[in-house]
Amino acid sequence: MLAVLTACAPTGSGVGEPPGTAPPGSTSGPTAPAAPSEASPTAPEPEVASPSVSTRPEMPGSPARVIRVIDGDTVEAVFRGTVLVVRLIGIDTPETVAPGQAVMCYGPEATRFTRSRLEGRRVNLELDVERVDRYGRTLAYVWVDGELFNEVLVERGYASVTTYPPNVRYVERFVAAQRRAREAGRGFWGACADGGGAADGDARCDPSYPTVCIPPPPPDLDCADVAAVRFEVRPPDPHRFDGDGDGVGCEG
Repeated sequence: MLAVLTACAPTGSGVGEPPGTAPPGSTSGPTAPAAPSEASPTAPEPEVASPSVSTRPEMPGSPARVIRVIDGDTVEAVFRGTVLVVRLIGIDTPETVAPGQAVMCYGPEATRFTRSRLEGRRVNLELDVERVDRYGRTLAYVWVDGELFNEVLVERGYASVTTYPPNVRYVERFVAAQRRAREAGRGFWGACADGGGAADGDARCDPSYPTVCIPPPPPDLDCADVAAVRFEVRPPDPHRFDGDGDGVGCEG
């Protein structure tokens, strides 16, 4: 006769709790005595059910839901019952909706990518030192599926690094991602004639400063005129940001 082993499922809030160890199986009926010269076989250890593990990745910040994508680096999100316009920190995608500006190379592609990844999704918003810009937009790092989406945009070549201190928490990650994207020719680095997502004929970013977007002269700019600090400088350095010639601009 076979014994039936019954496991009781926990009830309650629905939050997974580790199930208990199943009791070892039992047998019934007569048992033959062990032969004197042979050891009794060892019964197999009972299987222990693994505790349930959440598949939702841990992410910094607070939960929100993206309801609309405005362009590649700006979205609307519902946060604690309030609709916020959220500008992603530390990056810049080519313009598509700026008043008075032409649609820039690779701008529509950046917008489509952000829409495909964020619209209608639950995300986490992580803030930095300054929380609102002069336009009233919430400044945030957007986390989705365990990834920092700001960084994903840079890594895929949809955005360039644009740093505005004091919001510099992930600037080193962004600069490294941009270097990889540029070297691999991803996104606008390969698709646009001048890289950096500039529109045809619009030399928006000087190639002497590949990790940030600084326009070429005129006018001549000083470090006080730009938000970026400690960025890569290559010859000819038309703004003379690298005074000591070590390849790093605006170190002070």
